[in-house]
Amino acid sequence: MQKRKLGKSGLEVSALGLGCMSMSFGYGPAADKQEMISLIRKAVELGVTFFDTAEVYGPFTNEELVGEALAPVRNQVVIATKFGFDCDNGKQGPVNSQPERIKRVVDASLKRLKIETIDLLYQHRVDPNVPIEDVAGTVKELVQQGKVKHFGMSEAGVQSIRRAHAVLPVAALQSEYSLWWREPEAEVLPTLEELGIGFVPFSPLGKGFLTGAINENTKFASDDFRNKVPRFSEENRKANQALVEVVKKFADRKKATPAQIALAWLLAQKPWIVPIPGTTKLHRLQENIGAVSVQLSPEDLRELESAASKIVVQGARYPEHLQKLVGR
Repeated sequence: MQKRKLGKSGLEVSALGLGCMSMSFGYGPAADKQEMISLIRKAVELGVTFFDTAEVYGPFTNEELVGEALAPVRNQVVIATKFGFDCDNGKQGPVNSQPERIKRVVDASLKRLKIETIDLLYQHRVDPNVPIEDVAGTVKELVQQGKVKHFGMSEAGVQSIRRAHAVLPVAALQSEYSLWWREPEAEVLPTLEELGIGFVPFSPLGKGFLTGAINENTKFASDDFRNKVPRFSEENRKANQALVEVVKKFADRKKATPAQIALAWLLAQKPWIVPIPGTTKLHRLQENIGAVSVQLSPEDLRELESAASKIVVQGARYPEHLQKLVGR
């Protein structure tokens, strides 16, 4: 597995990380805990060193899972988690980045993750009620206390990133980015490049859509988040197949899978981009890791770019209430 550095932070991780959310939360019922522990440990054997979780996944259960799975190999891995939603009553509530709450969450996360220091601590969403300078200042205190190594932000807008970075260097921004969601290219990526901040795309496979395994007839579990996403309505899924066909055609030529092409495309964008595809299946984990070996030439990238740019993806990527939390 190749390694990459997240911007100028010096934080070195495997070129692909593993997003662990779907093991506990968001995509239907939670998977079997022992199976997921085995899967996470298998990822480590295959060279993955970067694991992503959050307090709100579950809530709490995903951090516990990741902590237990990685305890035997703690010194070989980088663990990222997040604060920023009120979930004290066991459900995801509104955003909350009050300094006192951040400190409480970090102490609780350290226990659940069975670690002494969080390698990368993200603010999950910007809280409009707390100045971002206060958030960065609180994390700075936690860094000085040895509880946190690096500070990250998730789905933040460029003004918030700049203001936070001025108080405490931001090591990484985590946001959605893939062949079917390219908005970060306009403002976010140039800002990250300028400031030396790494980029961690989540949903790099378009929440599974770019794998080619989902079509208009796919039925999701009743508690699957995608049921509420406009982009995943039946008619939008049908329209959006056109993009998958482009990726599939490319994959056949390269003797790769559509997922591998989608991940290889992301890896080719910048050397400081580290996608974190999530999965609960070993064969998918192995397939995703195979993307690191797929070489796309400048000509391949131009061709893929040109074909993809002719397709307008249908449907918003979030329902309206969630879209409001993004880019602040």
